[in-house]
Amino acid sequence: MSTPFLPYGRQDIDAGDLAAVAAALQSDYLTTGPLVGAFETAFAETVGARHAVISNSGTAALHLACIALDLGPGDSVVVPAITFLATANAARFCGAEVVFADVDPETGRLTAETFQAALDRHPNAAVRAVLPVHLNGHCVDMPAIRAIAESRGIAVIEDACHAVGGRHQAGNNSLAPVGSCALSELACFSLHPVKTITSGEGGVTTTNNEAAYKRMLSFRTHGMVRDPAEFLQPDLGLDAEGAANPWYYEMQALGYNYRITDFACALGLSQLKRLDGYAKRRKELAARYDRLLPPLAPVIRPVPPAPGDDPVLHLYAVLIDFAAIGRSRAQVMKDLKAAGIGSMVHYIPVNRQPYYRQRYGASRLPGADAYYERVLSIPLYPTMQDGDVDRVVGALQALIP
Repeated sequence: MSTPFLPYGRQDIDAGDLAAVAAALQSDYLTTGPLVGAFETAFAETVGARHAVISNSGTAALHLACIALDLGPGDSVVVPAITFLATANAARFCGAEVVFADVDPETGRLTAETFQAALDRHPNAAVRAVLPVHLNGHCVDMPAIRAIAESRGIAVIEDACHAVGGRHQAGNNSLAPVGSCALSELACFSLHPVKTITSGEGGVTTTNNEAAYKRMLSFRTHGMVRDPAEFLQPDLGLDAEGAANPWYYEMQALGYNYRITDFACALGLSQLKRLDGYAKRRKELAARYDRLLPPLAPVIRPVPPAPGDDPVLHLYAVLIDFAAIGRSRAQVMKDLKAAGIGSMVHYIPVNRQPYYRQRYGASRLPGADAYYERVLSIPLYPTMQDGDVDRVVGALQALIP
């Protein structure tokens, strides 16, 4: 029997997931129905937030967070250069400008120093928000980021798309669940298939702010409002007795169709029930990599974690000295693929993308460049066996001359 291919990540769908989706497909609701609210309640309880808004993608989750803060033209947002495009794009969707921050060259993560440096480089920018990214599932130093943000009146939106199930430092030697918004206004998650849990496609934005929550609910559905207490045209919306007309709604702002289906939420709810198990297995696999990779240093070594955090990794990333092994990254990826092992690069610095270069000009962020030039994501997903980790490490070791 041939050796199975190990992708860098993949979903795990079991019989319970299939049954949950099948039941939803046979219900009265295919689009927005009762399972959306049920998933929101369960997710908020799981991460310890007051509110959760489910949308149809992680990108939508980030955009809704920016909308919740009423970001717009004239505002600026600090975004680390190492992230997926959506982190920066969400601000641009609102008309806000992006200030790219450098990152730690060893971790790819925003630090207090690189955050402050970005602010110092753009003293005239009206920075309203910062979007720290919990890259690969490793969290940024939230107390340090929050301290700088508070001192400048800057809101914090956590891009936690990689980090569901983890815990970060919250000050006073305590840990807070990622998504509890203990040190942020909002936190955003992705439910893409390679993430820790999935709804097929989907996103979640959590918050403890009631006004932000209601604003996101409205903008998720075309800017529509159905609460009679909030009608701007009660003469049209209410009958002679003051009750809401059953057909009536108001579009009070230009919103979006970011709704998610009930059957996607059925999958999300089913997956959420297994989050603890997924987290446990991901931690076990990551710990095995941590034990097996040190002999490959300094040529190949893991991206270091944040001290004191309790992460659940979405990706397992290594830093490779490609010059030392005499192979380009493209060749390494081909060699690994030939050995039945998938890999990927997370991410190209966003400030290098043509759209942003044309808008802001070329910029040099040495930490982001150094991280990008060495990073490679290797297989990590909960159905992997211990022997699969051994096989990946063996294939990496074989690359070293």
